[in-house]
Amino acid sequence: MAPSSVVLTIEKPSNFSLVEITGSKTSVFPEKEKAASPKQFTWVLLLKVHRALACLPWLAAGAWTVFVSAKKRLALSEIKEEEEEEPRNRGRLYRFIRAFLFISMAALFMEVIAHFKNWNLNLNLNLNLIQPLEVQGLLQWSYLAWLSFRVDYIAPLVIMLSKFCIVLFLIQSIDRLFLCVGCFWIKHKKLKPQVDVDSYDIEDSPSFPRVLVQIPMCNEKEVYAQSISAACQLDWPRERLLIQVLDDSDDENVQILIKDEVSSWKQKGVNIIYRHRFVRTGYKAGNLKSAMACDYVKDYEFVAIFDADFQPNPDFLKQTIPHFKGNPQLGLVQARWSFVNKDENLLTRLQNINLCFHFEVEQQVNGLFLEFFGFNGTGGVWRIKALEESGGWLERTTVEDMDIAVRAHLHGWKFIFLNDVKVPCELPESYEAYKKQQYRWHSGPMQLFRLCLPAIIKSKIGIWKKANLIFLFFLLRKLILPFYSFTLFCIILPLTMFIPEAQLPVWVICYIPIFMSLLNILPAPKSFPFLVPYLLFENTMSVTKFNAMVSGLFQLEGAYEWVVTKKTGRSSESDLLAMAEKELKSSNQGKMQRRLSESGLDMLSKVKEQKEEKASPPPLKKKKKRNMLYRKELALAFLLLTASARSLLSAHGVHFYFLLFQGLSFLVVGLDLIGEQMS
Repeated sequence: MAPSSVVLTIEKPSNFSLVEITGSKTSVFPEKEKAASPKQFTWVLLLKVHRALACLPWLAAGAWTVFVSAKKRLALSEIKEEEEEEPRNRGRLYRFIRAFLFISMAALFMEVIAHFKNWNLNLNLNLNLIQPLEVQGLLQWSYLAWLSFRVDYIAPLVIMLSKFCIVLFLIQSIDRLFLCVGCFWIKHKKLKPQVDVDSYDIEDSPSFPRVLVQIPMCNEKEVYAQSISAACQLDWPRERLLIQVLDDSDDENVQILIKDEVSSWKQKGVNIIYRHRFVRTGYKAGNLKSAMACDYVKDYEFVAIFDADFQPNPDFLKQTIPHFKGNPQLGLVQARWSFVNKDENLLTRLQNINLCFHFEVEQQVNGLFLEFFGFNGTGGVWRIKALEESGGWLERTTVEDMDIAVRAHLHGWKFIFLNDVKVPCELPESYEAYKKQQYRWHSGPMQLFRLCLPAIIKSKIGIWKKANLIFLFFLLRKLILPFYSFTLFCIILPLTMFIPEAQLPVWVICYIPIFMSLLNILPAPKSFPFLVPYLLFENTMSVTKFNAMVSGLFQLEGAYEWVVTKKTGRSSESDLLAMAEKELKSSNQGKMQRRLSESGLDMLSKVKEQKEEKASPPPLKKKKKRNMLYRKELALAFLLLTASARSLLSAHGVHFYFLLFQGLSFLVVGLDLIGEQMS
């Protein structure tokens, strides 16, 4: 049957219009639809009620689980006052975020009312054309007044700030892209520092240079034995090696344990010295400065530095020292870190991604092409002459390693990074320890930038090296990165949900961040499943890094705070088994007999317990671990979730999902649910 059609023609003097209605089963006068019977309506209503009731138990169970978890978390958390937890200046950021949260919640309330009352206006509509008689009630008038104020005053400022941050974001992304290209080029050409294989005669001990090994530590009871043991087993002529154990511990029991460990190795013929400062000034820099002031240091040519949790392999010196031969301008040889606990929890996995990129890409590329990078503070060998000509260790910042590296670079010394030489160490396993470490690492460079800028400008190095130091090393990677990460993704993005005129494009919040995260994960390919958690966690950490950057740049209270990163003393079971066997062989007591079913971990723990019982009084009852609540992270979590709810009203799609998951990641971190859990 041919489709029916109706043609309606309206003639006018000047023009005409033609409307054609077609359809296969249409009629001009449609039939009245058949009404549903009361019985059918009742069954449909009952079906909907049944579905709603079926969801209630699941919703109630989920709500109860969340409530119980939150209640337990609050009951077991250590909520410190702002003055006790951090200095007052850090509380300013929290107050700003909290005020922003309250304003956002009020705006969301207004937007929800406007949505359900159909006050949604076209953004291109001129609000001045709305007549007063068309406004119904004070609430609608307030909403329209807010729209007018937003369009005229707030939106231009937000748009300008967002464009500025996007430009910084693109510049930093290009810099990271160039670093990755440099790393690919190094791998493709198989470039690496060359060394003379026959640098030193193995049978001729006097041909080996004299090396000083320094192990600074402070109250690190969990790891002191491992680091001292690893240093004492370095494969180097004993008469050409001296080990300094630089103990800044204020715990007398820990001092006794470290002294006994040093004495035991000294009895085995190792040239090792124990040093303790009564006044711990200058933190690690003061400790190293005091050790370098000893008279016997002038007899040594090189110094290797290892933190208390580092365990260098026996061939470490034979892989690093030969690079100095025939290269008088070489001041530093830096080795790469490896991590014994990188798979311990989600936090350590995410840290491993960051540090793998730092070493394999940033340090390797800068070391090979620029012959300069920031000293990592440990796992490296310095030429003592380079330290002395650069002014030695200074106590003016919390990043003494970066300080000495910049000053040595200004004096013309060159650096080498060895990506193939790895020194095992630990990653912080709790968010509290990691947060304090990152705060120090991001406030210190800004302190140093203020102090070094005049020296960089007046130095005799080339213009390109000056530009690299000022714009790339300090401004772009130490200042701009934390600034735009926090401002763009934690402030501007949720703000644009309430100011749609300044909405960020999808490529800024999705495509480019995912691509850059992929580049970051390339040095650690096993971490690809953690791509999304890594992206969210990096944005979560931006609040801490931004806070630290501002404190260091403006020298606020707390910028010079130094907190020793908590260690656990983890190692591989094979290493522990070897240590346990050596302890048993060196012990004159035959009370402990090895059982076939006993693992190396148990053996080592028993040996340590016996040793500690002799040196220290009975330990006090160990306090139960408690999780923390981080107020800035929690406030940002609720801010982002509020913005995601506003985004849901506008059906933004990608913006909604990003804000939702980013808010949840802030919530997880704020409740201390990442990393080491409470016992």
